[in-house]
Amino acid sequence: MLGGELPVNRLGYGAMQLTGPGVWGEPRDPDEAVRVLRRAVELGVNLIDTADSYGPFVSERLIHQALHPYPDDLVIATKGGLTRSGPDDWRPVGRPEYLRQQCELSLRHLGLERIDLYQLHRIDAKVPVADQLGELALLQQEGKIRFIGLSEVTVAQLAEARKLETVVSVQNLYNIADRSAEDVLEYAERETARGDSLAFIPWFPMATGELAKPGGPLDAAARQHGASPSQLALAWLLRRSPVMLPIPGTSRVAHLEENTDAARIELTDAEFEALSDAVAGPRRPDSTG
Repeated sequence: MLGGELPVNRLGYGAMQLTGPGVWGEPRDPDEAVRVLRRAVELGVNLIDTADSYGPFVSERLIHQALHPYPDDLVIATKGGLTRSGPDDWRPVGRPEYLRQQCELSLRHLGLERIDLYQLHRIDAKVPVADQLGELALLQQEGKIRFIGLSEVTVAQLAEARKLETVVSVQNLYNIADRSAEDVLEYAERETARGDSLAFIPWFPMATGELAKPGGPLDAAARQHGASPSQLALAWLLRRSPVMLPIPGTSRVAHLEENTDAARIELTDAEFEALSDAVAGPRRPDSTG
């Protein structure tokens, strides 16, 4: 329940991979991108996560093309605060006037009057956090944003932000092979247990690292379930915490269907513990959530 009141299914879809190489420009197969989005909704996905910087704006426009007018229960989350100058180049800009501009553009490109979840893509160290969140709060008061989220923050940054404004989600790099954001996840669990709903959205959720090598713990568990290592990695995330909201992304319908099937896999206690104990060292990918 985002913000304690907005229901979403716990396996969403991340729309970053719908763009061209380096998350830049149009996709190689625009028709397949549209089919992926429509199939995701058919399969019961009702949370789609995107950002103005994916393309830029390519992902948001594809979502509008594929799904507008939107189903009543579909939640579209987007982000603002990262600028682009080319493939794989990401630079934070948190000036209030810029965040307002990007929110207005996202509303236009998505064809929405209000964005259910608007996330600050990165905190800009050059701008006071109060100014960045304050502008999002003004947009919220104006009815253009329903809920505010953060992306790639520390526990200290998240706690500071929540003293300033109500934050309902945090999106950090997290997967079975890289749990460097474990403390942020545990913070979200504690705050949710206290009654302050705080979802944890792991980006890059299907990284498996050394665990998926032939004969490794993930490979072995996958064989027992007749599944792929990536499916087991998603199943592990869903089992790890009730506040976990994975958003695996893909540009192919077949891969999308494989990912959503992971929601049906139930790990035993022994399997979950074995995979949890077998984690390799953390690894940072060359992409951004």
